[in-house]
Amino acid sequence: MTLADYLPIAVMAVLAAGFVGVSMVVSRLFSPHRPTPEKLEPYECGIVPEQEPSQRFPVKFYLVAMLFVIFDVEIIFLFAWASRFDDLAWYGIAAVGIFTFFVLETLFYVWKRGALDWNVHRRRRYVPAEVTEEAA
Repeated sequence: MTLADYLPIAVMAVLAAGFVGVSMVVSRLFSPHRPTPEKLEPYECGIVPEQEPSQRFPVKFYLVAMLFVIFDVEIIFLFAWASRFDDLAWYGIAAVGIFTFFVLETLFYVWKRGALDWNVHRRRRYVPAEVTEEAA
């Protein structure tokens, strides 16, 4: 491999940095510097909210979404490993074994913490010892 083989990566890095810089300058130029109170109000589809929502959106949804992303990225790494399986040999098997161990350990930790349990009534919760003794 020569240094010229890395030229596309360098060009992409320069383009990405340039895009970030240009976006920040354009945002600074066109953003309002003294916004009116109407511009500071929350905007949703042009409709002013008449009342607050009856309940908050559950945080569990975001936790499950993040877990999905983590395990989805694991699959991407496993596909990359499978495509180069012959070249990596035992080193690849060991590396994927370690990687899979840590992913399964994370899944076990999340499962034991109750993040995957959506049935709130059946979930076991931590109860301090003095509370259980007083109840008895």
